Amino acid sequence: MSRPSRYLKLPFSFDLSRLRAELQQLEASEWIRHFNTNAYINNWTCLPLRAVDGRMDHIMPVNEGNFEDTALMQTCPYLREVVDTFQCEKTSVRLMSLEAGGIIKEHRDDGTSLEDGITRLHVPVTTTPDVLFKIDGEEVHFSAGDTWYLNAACLHGVVNPGSQARVHLMIDCVSNVWLEQLFLDAGWVARPRPKYDDPAIHDGNVLEVITMLRATGQSAGLQIASRLDAIRLGQASPG
Repeated sequence: MSRPSRYLKLPFSFDLSRLRAELQQLEASEWIRHFNTNAYINNWTCLPLRAVDGRMDHIMPVNEGNFEDTALMQTCPYLREVVDTFQCEKTSVRLMSLEAGGIIKEHRDDGTSLEDGITRLHVPVTTTPDVLFKIDGEEVHFSAGDTWYLNAACLHGVVNPGSQARVHLMIDCVSNVWLEQLFLDAGWVARPRPKYDDPAIHDGNVLEVITMLRATGQSAGLQIASRLDAIRLGQASPG
């Protein structure tokens, strides 16, 4: 059986000269330092192109809210064209810059996979071959101008040992049928669904969860407990 996809190259490539021309016009903008300052070495900054209420100071990649293009996106027709290539709703869209010599420490961003409902895509704008992601222990280079998927729920980090900043256009897409078909055509392998639907519940703790749910005495809890018990005993299938 093939291993579930932790990353994937998708069949979309974009005009680097146009991407870089629009990046150059944005370089004087007010880039915002990433809020998790313990997660990186040197400078890791962000420029919001789509954010909650179109706010220029909003860089949190939340999944709920009224997402709108920022004023910067409105000045960048080619970046907008790139984003519009993907036939799905978008939440956060950002330019992410990791300065020369920078390191993003290994971490996980839960809930950012096709299966979870938010599909995170990367389009590298400026990069060099020695800029590497480390994804669950595997080193991968995301090539410039191409479209890459990263299951950011995997353990991942980045090193930029080069002499220039690495800048990616990062697009958070709401998963839909169009995206799923695109991924399947590109060779994507889905991870198995959790046996009990919730990845936090497994054979080692399911009896404890069932006991706690039954102890509430509430109808909803009792129904969930009965369903978990049926799955545990092989009397029902997840879903």
